[in-house]
Amino acid sequence: MTESMDAAGAGAGAGAGALPLADRVRAVCGDVPAAQLPSHADVAMWRHPTVDDIDGMHQAQRAADLADHPSWTTPREDIADSFDLPEIDPERDMVVALGDDGAVIALGTTMRHPDSSERVKVYMTGAVHPHWRRRGIGTALAKWQHARALEHLVSIDTTLPGEIDMYAGEGSGAVVIAERYGLKTARWFMSMVRDMSIEIPELEVRDGIEFVAYSADRAEEARLARNDAFRDHWGSLPSQPERWKQFVGGPFIRPDLSTLALADGRIVGFCLASVNEEDWVTLGASNSYIDLIGVVRDHRGKGLAPRVIARTLAAIRAAGLEKAVLDVDTDSPTGANTLYERLGFVATEREQALTREF
Repeated sequence: MTESMDAAGAGAGAGAGALPLADRVRAVCGDVPAAQLPSHADVAMWRHPTVDDIDGMHQAQRAADLADHPSWTTPREDIADSFDLPEIDPERDMVVALGDDGAVIALGTTMRHPDSSERVKVYMTGAVHPHWRRRGIGTALAKWQHARALEHLVSIDTTLPGEIDMYAGEGSGAVVIAERYGLKTARWFMSMVRDMSIEIPELEVRDGIEFVAYSADRAEEARLARNDAFRDHWGSLPSQPERWKQFVGGPFIRPDLSTLALADGRIVGFCLASVNEEDWVTLGASNSYIDLIGVVRDHRGKGLAPRVIARTLAAIRAAGLEKAVLDVDTDSPTGANTLYERLGFVATEREQALTREF
């Protein structure tokens, strides 16, 4: 999971350690007043959502997903989980737009990552229902999100670098909106799909390595292995316990399809997979999504990645699923996209990671 910088932001970020982050933000953006709810002539009401809005938010998000990408949709559970995360205050960090009938027609969240040990990252996420696009509602939403993101950046006492991040489908209107606020494309991510009718390569077992299915009793060890494996991946910060518990303890993770590589009982590699049957309609085939693949750094170069993936692919096929889906950073330091191509994955769509640094 993974992101650019404008010239002003790059210069300011380079001075991190000298000036407080809040001063660097204000030097580029001026005063940072409290974010005000958006306004738009076609929106009956903008307000902060409550848990009673989860279904309406999911309906709008799902409609946007179906229009924007062919392989996945956001589960209702992900939206519900947002109300439980300690790093999100729904009364300040979330907003919805309502139509005259009270239906949610747009939604947005601005969230500061809970780990600020290396840098302060603020994410802008949101969607506009396809029937309400090209009216400026997304622009109004982004204005509020950006203002709230700046609030987050100036609220923390640090001299570390700060950044605002947003992900958007290649060439979408969201990219144009993000660029208006100084975000630039830093990275490209690619969705890849594998037809499970293709033969899975048989790879010899590495001496001293045991491959087993994921189990819940290894949740915390798996989180730490994930954090070690992703430490040098662009845009990645340590996964926090609350978010990790939501993921591995959620309804979509499939331990039987997931693989751990063990060396003397220690997790040294992993391939964690999930199944969301709503995505089957979107993709047009039953499938499993491979959420995370990694090898801890002291075991890289031993051929573990293709082996944990191959075991998971075999489990996916044994479960009778037709496709496997994953996303990859096209500039991965481990050359992951090339590995996935060798294992039979084919690129389908790209997403832009946009960033502004301070």
